Amino acid sequence: MQDIINAVERNVDERIAMSTRVAEDLQQGREEGRTPPTWRQMHLDTRPEVETILFRLYRETPAWRKLEQVGEMNTAVRTLALSGLRRQYPDASEQEIKRRLADLLLGPELAARVYGSLSEKEPV
Repeated sequence: MQDIINAVERNVDERIAMSTRVAEDLQQGREEGRTPPTWRQMHLDTRPEVETILFRLYRETPAWRKLEQVGEMNTAVRTLALSGLRRQYPDASEQEIKRRLADLLLGPELAARVYGSLSEKEPV
């Protein structure tokens, strides 16, 4: 069982690292005046007939459900981020983990202005 857990954790770590690289590449591209990739460029492995069905489903999905899905994705991303922080800082208190999450969500500078520096031991 531990082997499965370790494999899943490695996979999550790899996906987080890949997502981070993609986000950094997109940001660098914006700064250099490059345009981001198109849908087609990012989904070369999706067959056109599947894409047609997918777009139809997107159009038919009510706005309330789309917002609900965004909320679910935000919750999942936050959960993954917290899990990664707990693995990266196993001795950190829950307060410190939440403070580090603020660094990820807001950026270190804004998080420090809002919540104080990480070195401060005051409650978040």
